[in-house]
Amino acid sequence: MVICAYDEGVKLERTLGRFPPRAARDYDVLVVDDGSTDGSIEKIDTGEFRVHRIGACIGVGAAIRTAIRIAREHDYQVIMFMAGNDKDRTDEIHRILDPVRLQGFALVQGSRYLPGGDFGNMPAYRRITTQFVHPMLFSLAVRMRLTDTTNGFRAIHLGVFDDPAIDIDQPWLDQYEMEVYLRYKIIREGYRHGEVPCTKIYPPKNLGITKMKPVTGWWSILRPIFLLGFGFRK
Repeated sequence: MVICAYDEGVKLERTLGRFPPRAARDYDVLVVDDGSTDGSIEKIDTGEFRVHRIGACIGVGAAIRTAIRIAREHDYQVIMFMAGNDKDRTDEIHRILDPVRLQGFALVQGSRYLPGGDFGNMPAYRRITTQFVHPMLFSLAVRMRLTDTTNGFRAIHLGVFDDPAIDIDQPWLDQYEMEVYLRYKIIREGYRHGEVPCTKIYPPKNLGITKMKPVTGWWSILRPIFLLGFGFRK
């Protein structure tokens, strides 16, 4: 399990507090710190979880790339990602992880919009963009119906990165583009993939607001669809 975090404050503590003790887990937990300056990493770096500090804010996509490299160097077979802002639920990890670990899936992504999923008190504009706009465009690009295409709660078999067609070492993937790129390429290259219902609840606003900027952040998760779909990127 990988949590990429940047200045998540108490939300990161709440996220990690949901995990069972190390002795009760059948998976490891790695926090990749993307240059946090709010003291949140110091608070959670107690030895219960592995922490990798990048040392500067290089972007969530670059942090994901770092996590994949670390996992491959240590001979893991599967990598899983969840948010460090207390939106995802640890009791749903095996629902997403086990199809990749045990059933031959290359990627399984959680969907808050499938029956059995939940999105709580999500702001209306975010529901419109994450349930309708982005999934519609993504589904058109990969030629199949998907229900949740911006959710980072997912598991991936690390074997896919042996495929030269999936090239994560591209500078344009340093931000939110990476998450969209990974799913797009895994689907288009013909790997087995799926969605399962999950919960994604926004924490109270007093714990901090989202770091995704309204214009540049949304363009960051939209542009891979166009760049890949029209062949401008590989």
